[in-house]
Amino acid sequence: MPRPFWFAAGLFFLTLGWIGVILPMMPGFVFFLVAAFCFARGNPAWERKMLEHPRYGKALRDWREKRAISRKAKISAITAMALAGSLTWYLVGYPWALLSVGMLVAVAVWIWTRNE
Repeated sequence: MPRPFWFAAGLFFLTLGWIGVILPMMPGFVFFLVAAFCFARGNPAWERKMLEHPRYGKALRDWREKRAISRKAKISAITAMALAGSLTWYLVGYPWALLSVGMLVAVAVWIWTRNE
């Protein structure tokens, strides 16, 4: 794929990541991971800026180098997912919320079992 494609994809996912930081039910960090992946192929200077970011850089580097998630990030993510699952259950109700909550539980287990 040409570099402009990767750069455009990186910008797209970076934008989704910042939206996810603001919206409580949208995961932001996952999009930052994808943006860094895209920037590595399309614009290494932007990738470096992401990896050196004062707030998110360490977590990006930890994931890239060790596939590790900090305990604080795990607790934050699982707490946010529990709140989102509760809200979904309240607003949507059974049986649709059961599917959503089931997926959230599976993702929570996956997150909790990652290295720290």
